[in-house]
Amino acid sequence: MLETVLQSTIMEYFPQNLETQETQESQGPSNRKVRMHLLVVDTDAAVRSACAEIATSLGYAVQSTADLAQAKSLVSSRAADILLVNLPYGGYHALDLVSEVKVLHPATAVIAMTASSSVNAAVEAMRRGASDYLTKPFAVDELSAVLERAAATVAVDAESRQLRERLRLSQGLGSMIGRSAEMEKLYRILSKVAQSTHPVLVLGESGTGKELVARTIHAYGPNAYKPFLPVDCGSLVPTLIESELFGYVKGAFTGASKSKDGLFVSAEGGTVFLDEIGELTLDLQAKLLRALQEKEVRPVGATHRVPIKARIVAATNRDLAAMVEKGSFRKDLFYRLNVVNLRLPALRDRREDIPLLTAHFLERMSKGQPVKFSLSNEALRTMMQHDWPGNIRELEHCIERACALSSGPVLELGDLPTQLQQQGLDAHRVAAKAETVSAEGAADVVPLAELERQAILSAIRKLGGDKLLAARLLGIGKTTLYRKLKEYGITDPLLEEE
Repeated sequence: MLETVLQSTIMEYFPQNLETQETQESQGPSNRKVRMHLLVVDTDAAVRSACAEIATSLGYAVQSTADLAQAKSLVSSRAADILLVNLPYGGYHALDLVSEVKVLHPATAVIAMTASSSVNAAVEAMRRGASDYLTKPFAVDELSAVLERAAATVAVDAESRQLRERLRLSQGLGSMIGRSAEMEKLYRILSKVAQSTHPVLVLGESGTGKELVARTIHAYGPNAYKPFLPVDCGSLVPTLIESELFGYVKGAFTGASKSKDGLFVSAEGGTVFLDEIGELTLDLQAKLLRALQEKEVRPVGATHRVPIKARIVAATNRDLAAMVEKGSFRKDLFYRLNVVNLRLPALRDRREDIPLLTAHFLERMSKGQPVKFSLSNEALRTMMQHDWPGNIRELEHCIERACALSSGPVLELGDLPTQLQQQGLDAHRVAAKAETVSAEGAADVVPLAELERQAILSAIRKLGGDKLLAARLLGIGKTTLYRKLKEYGITDPLLEEE
């Protein structure tokens, strides 16, 4: 099980032989747990001083220099989290510094400062890898906003790198199991998606683990300590879904003896998981769209609106794009939910993960038992060949059944469900028949080259030696026919013994 909270790495301080303004422990408005390191490069001492003072007040560890060559030497040896550099520069051009920083330390965020008459230089800096730019003269708020955007990008990138490294050393992500190429691709996307608060649409067949993916996104996200609230849109009647999501006030309907907050409000910045979103009626789809757009809901029976901050993760096993075409799902809601799209692979498309998943379920079933369950090779081979229409859920139930019915610690083919037993027996019969046919009929098999030779010689003999007509009837060129006869070492086919 991976840790649910990823910590950013702490960068070393810059050398102390340059102009430096050290900060106290970060108590700026961003409440950053790890200080970001900022390097300011500008020939104007007043600009350097002002930038350093503002950044220090925001909790950054700041260094500044007027010498571009010194800055080059510094970033070559040790990376800054953020580089704030003036453009253009005399002598050694600052654009070259931007390029070198992005080559040596791609994770460093570069912000270009430029006069209003030098916007072209800022555009070129962006092309070379700068993430943002400031036009002089700029206000304190502008600098603060640009620095905070850069710091957020650096932090997300660092967490994503650490998460990818943890995935490389593990068998999956959190409670998700699998090391197939399809799952590795999914983990890479999840490592990025988890750090944002955008809506996510999870698609996949029934039993592929859509709720587990939603819980993983929440657990590795910035609000993991807040509630995760699932609701099955397919198991509740529309009126109940509306009151579940939006809440209701006292007296709104029969039995509403007191007011109740809906899930969107109760989440308090956490995650609301809308399972089987495709089952919502068009009326509820419209209300959900309004809630997502306006970031507020109106409880059932109320005249006021309540603001919400919940992240939305929706899932379905239905084809929403086709439903949009048919008019059974709102196009505007589909686009609102489909900011990030995750399609989960079916188990038959990631068969190499079956042994890992099986081992995981066997270990769980062995807890609290006097024996440790394992699987026979024959049973595992049969499970690897099965298509698993119910996906991981079907596999889990299969293991549970086998453990319940097994007479020993090793699960055999006979302990599996009847369908898999029959599949295993059929595979045995096919293999045995193939072995018999291979052993008995090998001597009767004629190679293709010999069949070709016999066909050519037979055609020439039947046509009284007319090679041109034989070639035409055989569908080959005369050159090919003569070449074949030469390969066979035959000069006169009529004299060749049959």
